[in-house]
Amino acid sequence: MELNDRSLPVLSAEEVRILGCLVEKELTTPDNYPLTLNSLLAACNQKTSREPVVEFDAATVELGLRSLKERGFVRSVTGAEHRVPKFKHDMPFMLRLNPAQTAVLTVLMLRGPQTVGEIRGRSERVYSFGSLDEVAGALTDLKDLNGRKLVMELERLPGTKEPRFAHLLSGEDAIAIVAVAEIERGSGVFRGEELGALREELQELRNEVATLRAELIEFRKQFD
Repeated sequence: MELNDRSLPVLSAEEVRILGCLVEKELTTPDNYPLTLNSLLAACNQKTSREPVVEFDAATVELGLRSLKERGFVRSVTGAEHRVPKFKHDMPFMLRLNPAQTAVLTVLMLRGPQTVGEIRGRSERVYSFGSLDEVAGALTDLKDLNGRKLVMELERLPGTKEPRFAHLLSGEDAIAIVAVAEIERGSGVFRGEELGALREELQELRNEVATLRAELIEFRKQFD
């Protein structure tokens, strides 16, 4: 079932990685797509073209796949021609994305916040952008796509010239995590109390997301 115009999924970091990998591998290694669980696990834990690098286990991927299937983002493929179950995504259909928008979102999902130039350079195997303006146009679309905000522009870091963009598939909570991580890696221009305040805000956002997920689970139980 396709999402309605204004609904926006709130995906966990694990779900984002799983979904992004399925999209990437369909476009870069089509002969090996759909993916088996083992292939998907290897893609999630890949050491290159990933930020952050993770160490998922099979149970984590299976749990993420189950949740994504319930939301309509992923389908399993079985049959006589498949010795083991395989998995494929339906992200462009669910979010109403064209190829350029899909490429931009995929790069942000797999590599974290990026500048326009970084998106163009790092999406070459997924989609060939003709210019930086084409990337910027896709980002503009994703800021308000059918009433849904899928990406946002981040505040520039001290000493940087180019703005960066982040996906919103995990909600504002994920953006807060990015902000805290960047401050901790930064040049020390932020005072300790400012960092503490951001951490408190981050914890509040995490608590809100956990509450919303619990309410969603209880709501789904009414229809089981």
